Amino acid sequence: MAKKLKFIDLSLPIENVPSEPFRPEIIHEDHQRGKEVMKGIFGCEDEDLPNSLGWANDTLTLITHAGTHLDAPWHFAPTSEGKKAKTIDEVPLDWCYGNGVVLDMRHKATGKLITVGDIESGLKKLDYKIKPRDIVLIMTGADKHWGKPEYFSEGCGMGREGTLWLIEQGVKVMGIDAWGFDRPFSAIIEDFKRTQDKSLIWAAHFVGIEREYCHLEKLANLDQLPPFGFTLVCFPVKITGASAGWVRPVAIVK
Repeated sequence: MAKKLKFIDLSLPIENVPSEPFRPEIIHEDHQRGKEVMKGIFGCEDEDLPNSLGWANDTLTLITHAGTHLDAPWHFAPTSEGKKAKTIDEVPLDWCYGNGVVLDMRHKATGKLITVGDIESGLKKLDYKIKPRDIVLIMTGADKHWGKPEYFSEGCGMGREGTLWLIEQGVKVMGIDAWGFDRPFSAIIEDFKRTQDKSLIWAAHFVGIEREYCHLEKLANLDQLPPFGFTLVCFPVKITGASAGWVRPVAIVK
């Protein structure tokens, strides 16, 4: 008998909660409302429909960066590597399917920068060498605060050097279980006010101007994964010309 595969959901839901500074608006239309719509379309009456009910439907107004999503190069800048940056519908699907690797950075305090040394140390502990097209996931533990206002400012984050280092290993897609791939805005703002060093602003994202890559944000449940040896599937919703697409990433563990 073939070994049963285990599927682990790595997504956060799209919902109207204090964790989202740009909150989605979600209107659920129940079967009673659906009945009235169907009667108008088909010219039927209540008794013509099963249990005198129609379909359910939902209307959402939200940004493409709500819930778990994949940022396209277009989100970072209009150009990448000297060419027009890819929008989410142009991201190659083979980038979004591959061997997953989890780097545990939960020992790093909120707001701290994940350095190249941190990444190399994490890989040494795992006795793992990153391969081209691995999908590298950064675990900060911030997902445990989902639903609360503090989620927005929780977790450590990536910067320029660490992101470049991963790209140089052949990584095209990476991700994090925090609100953003960079350090929380509060930490960046504080450091910029103190130093006026413009290189601190969105340092990991802006790497995409010179080196093409994508990253996942608002992941969850990375603590349920083995550090490596699993397959990750993270295909984004195809939105023409968009800077990001919603994703329900799934880890497949044999």
